[in-house]
Amino acid sequence: MDFYEVVRRRRSVRSFLPRDVSDEKVRRIIATGLAAQSAKNRQPWRFIVVRDAAAKKALAKAAKNQHFIAEAPVVLAACAVDTDYVMTCGQPAYTVDVSIAVDHITLAAVVEGLSSCWIGAFHEDKAKEVLGVPDTARIVALLPMGYAASSPEPTSRGSFEDRVAKDTWPEAWNA
Repeated sequence: MDFYEVVRRRRSVRSFLPRDVSDEKVRRIIATGLAAQSAKNRQPWRFIVVRDAAAKKALAKAAKNQHFIAEAPVVLAACAVDTDYVMTCGQPAYTVDVSIAVDHITLAAVVEGLSSCWIGAFHEDKAKEVLGVPDTARIVALLPMGYAASSPEPTSRGSFEDRVAKDTWPEAWNA
């Protein structure tokens, strides 16, 4: 499957089959995140692969009771260290860097026949407690991952012309 097909097939899935995901697949998928670019090549990411049922259940509770998280065979916690660096543009680098890595991971999961759902709705303090993440690190995202029990339809993304400007804001692309 080519890259564009991978992007078209990626969906946020919230229902997983009770089927194990091999360590080999998980390693290949995470390796794509480790290959991501980062500001000054700082590579601030750390990933925790969670398979323990009790830990997944606690993470689901920390994520505002999104119970499907506990049903996924694997939950990745995408963490950041080196959280003090701010890019010239004013953005904290770790949020951007870890997000790029997680995006690589979501696309690699599709290639491996898996689905995922990027979770940002969680109480970080509670998730850190479950996973033993130190105060000096941040959890940027949780990513339940596994074989989809169903395939959601694509959601509307709006038109290119409504979201892309040419040269200056808000000059329409096709003006």
